[in-house]
Amino acid sequence: MSGKVYLVGGGPGDAGLLTCKGKWLLDRADVVVYDALVGDAVLAMIPPETRRINVGKRSGNHTCSQNEINHILLDEALQGNTVVRLQGGDPFLFGRGGEEAALLSEHGVAFEVVPGVTSALSAPAYAGIPVTHRDLSASVHIYTAHRKAGTALGLDYPTLARLGGTLVFLMGISALPELCRGLLDAGMDGDTPAAVVHRGTTAAQDKVISTLARLPEDAREMTAPSIILVGPVCALSETLSWAERRPLFGLRFLVTRPRRRGSQLTERLRALGGEVVELPAISTDLLPGANLDALWESQWLVFTSPSGVELFFDLLRTRSLDVRRLAHLKIAALGQGTADRLAGFGLLADLVPPTYDADSLGLALAGQLQTGDRVFLARAREGS
Repeated sequence: MSGKVYLVGGGPGDAGLLTCKGKWLLDRADVVVYDALVGDAVLAMIPPETRRINVGKRSGNHTCSQNEINHILLDEALQGNTVVRLQGGDPFLFGRGGEEAALLSEHGVAFEVVPGVTSALSAPAYAGIPVTHRDLSASVHIYTAHRKAGTALGLDYPTLARLGGTLVFLMGISALPELCRGLLDAGMDGDTPAAVVHRGTTAAQDKVISTLARLPEDAREMTAPSIILVGPVCALSETLSWAERRPLFGLRFLVTRPRRRGSQLTERLRALGGEVVELPAISTDLLPGANLDALWESQWLVFTSPSGVELFFDLLRTRSLDVRRLAHLKIAALGQGTADRLAGFGLLADLVPPTYDADSLGLALAGQLQTGDRVFLARAREGS
């Protein structure tokens, strides 16, 4: 049986702008075929056991041709796999999603398109530039300014100069001087506000706000990937700028905590404007032969970490046991984080020491235990 291919837009780089459906599919894919422009934080969401195929294409450096990418998707689906084709931005806006879908349709392979947040709208928004504005711009026009080496852009500059509204050019930073000169020669006012936004929505975001006549000089240090905007709304950036004002803007963080433990820290950092990549450097697993035999003769059950709580309940589930078997026990937790994790399983700790370390836990237990009491300590093998 054939599998299915999902053409998923990965958004502009900010992991928070990946759609809910896109994240849901990443969690369930057999294989993810991804582009170079997909953000690191989005790639980090792919489960570690999922197979990945890098088909990234950058100017002058293509890992695979588009024809090869099309056939990778086809071959994987024909093997019965659920395939996510993950592209930066939106797969149908100057992406090659239409070509990929055409080949799949030709061979009778099922596919779905999951639109993504495009940089054409999101990068200006993060730079404080609304692409439409009731008083300044009633329309927005999106073009590709990408060209093959040695060829002209082929844009109809006289028409562009008369359109009004906001002009957005993707993939065109190398052609910026030619683009601006073409618009000027077609009669557009050199004082028209214009801008370049580099890596919008990410920690590397940078921008230049200028005029059409001066933009090539003012933005000469800008590199790809960048988008170019021309229109009166560009002048609003100084007033409407918001992303750069967040306290952690421009900073990237690697969160190396175990995957189940890092989300709260990640959310707090992102809320303050930081770009976060979750890169778990620790995995916590049950020791071979872990058993509960001594638990049933104990009076106390002690946890020293949230991970210990989670693995303990994993072990209960594998033994088809539920919390009713713990009714005879009093429970101690090393710290408030461990106690909070216990509460998530419906159990409240009877004892949490005032200082969260092993010595304090031992002293607190010593004040509670009776002669002959047994303690079941659910902890790491190399714990204190």
